[in-house]
Amino acid sequence: MLDLKEHSHRRWNPLRREWVLVSPHRATRPWQGQTEMPTVIEQPRYDPHCYLCPGNERAAGHRNPPYETTFVFDNDFAALQPDSPAGHFQQGELLVAEGAPGYCRVICFSARHDLTLANMSLSEIGRVVDLWVDQYVELGSKPGVQSVQIFENRGEMMGASNPHPHCQIWADDRVPNELAVEVAAFDDYWHRIGRSLLADYAAVEDERVVFENDHFWTVVPFWAVWPFETMIIPKVHMTGMDQMSNDERQGLAECLQRLTRRYDALFGVPFPYSMGFHQRPTDGEAHEGFHWHAHFYPPLLRSATVRKFLVGYEMLGMPQRDFTPEMAAARLRYTEEVMGG
Repeated sequence: MLDLKEHSHRRWNPLRREWVLVSPHRATRPWQGQTEMPTVIEQPRYDPHCYLCPGNERAAGHRNPPYETTFVFDNDFAALQPDSPAGHFQQGELLVAEGAPGYCRVICFSARHDLTLANMSLSEIGRVVDLWVDQYVELGSKPGVQSVQIFENRGEMMGASNPHPHCQIWADDRVPNELAVEVAAFDDYWHRIGRSLLADYAAVEDERVVFENDHFWTVVPFWAVWPFETMIIPKVHMTGMDQMSNDERQGLAECLQRLTRRYDALFGVPFPYSMGFHQRPTDGEAHEGFHWHAHFYPPLLRSATVRKFLVGYEMLGMPQRDFTPEMAAARLRYTEEVMGG
């Protein structure tokens, strides 16, 4: 009889419609990952050399205003350019390219250099949530924009070039790969079943719930790839963050604060992660089956010095994990929430 705690098995990810290999028995093997020394540096409230702090000059020569709360600006080194020609290149069937116009922005969460979501107040995080909603609506309404991707890379391990609390927004004229895969899965489930895929998933979830409030579940998904991967799922079926009430916005702020504090407390270090929100595309279609949500992808495995890599079989075959989602959820569920660093 298959025992999900002991035997190798595959789990179905309904959002991506692909399999994840789980090998719980491998957790006892002698070598359990590369060891890296964590970088823990106490940050000042203001850094005169930081290009995101108020009043400072950025790398491209622009100067920040003396902002006091949040601040949004067009990325000086944007990956997408609004004036990029929408041309098409093709040589036969195999060499195909097209222009990719779009917009890239940076949002500073706070004027303080030393804050993170984990040690910001609920009202401070609430202002960030409000700005996310405003930016999603504004950028999504620009001609030609079909998707708005909000994301944060936290920590050097995730490629963050600056510790100042900030995130990015990329808005482009195509629905990007990861979102397109989810859109197809949501649409298919909606048309076949007539309900929200994530609402039905949350209704049968229990063992992997980390915590919940009146408006959101925070779970380690059954199909998680990263060791302490989590999702934040609205309890009400909504296609985008712009449909949240004021109470739901505050509920999201609470989830973000509680989750990031647990992450930081888990191994006693500022927890690296990439996180982002998947919302309905802004391509003019209703996408009524889509259920917006947040993904957190942290790389740390068993301690602050051991990280997970996706290599070998995972690059050539399918994603694989040893540490089960149930074990991860239990660790996070019973980790005391403390103000992060």
